Amino acid sequence: MAVYIDDAVQLWRDQRWAHLMADTLTELHEMAARLGIPRRAFQNKLSGAHYDVPAPLREQAIAYGARPISRHTDRELLKAVIANARAQARGEQA
Repeated sequence: MAVYIDDAVQLWRDQRWAHLMADTLTELHEMAARLGIPRRAFQNKLSGAHYDVPAPLREQAIAYGARPISRHTDRELLKAVIANARAQARGEQA
């Protein structure tokens, strides 16, 4: 089981953001809590169950054990992680 954080630091509201995803929702919520991200920030979208993580917290997530994944070098793994996140979003109860 693993938690992943991508390098797609998207610009939004003058800040860069990465996406935190995991093999299970339990792992995802636990890592978000460790990072101090409130549960209300959970995004259960058809694009995939995830949390947006401000860029400064990305390194902290990695220090806590999140596996960094790159859209540039880990394409197959990233596709699998996103597919799993989408499946989780479809199965997650509101």
